[in-house]
Amino acid sequence: MNVINLTPHDVNIVGDVNRTYPRSGDLVRLRTIVKDCDPLPDGTPTTRTVFLDPQGLPDYQEGTYYIVSQLVKSALPDRTDLLVPADVVRDDSGNIVGCRSLGR
Repeated sequence: MNVINLTPHDVNIVGDVNRTYPRSGDLVRLRTIVKDCDPLPDGTPTTRTVFLDPQGLPDYQEGTYYIVSQLVKSALPDRTDLLVPADVVRDDSGNIVGCRSLGR
């Protein structure tokens, strides 16, 4: 089994299992288009971001899992090889220090 972290941050698993999945240096992002919308009554412009296909995501490979953002995972619900940091743990200042599991 191989787990590749495609996020820009190391992923620290904390709790019963303590493990770090270092960032691989490769990133997966969703391609986006920003569309103009009607401005607010005071003239403030508004836009809508449309998320499209992923860029940088390897094809499915038996025995390999990829840690990605929740946004990427949500865009590809049929990909069983995508994992996301889950059950986030924060310090007293509210900063994320890790997660207790990887979500499927």
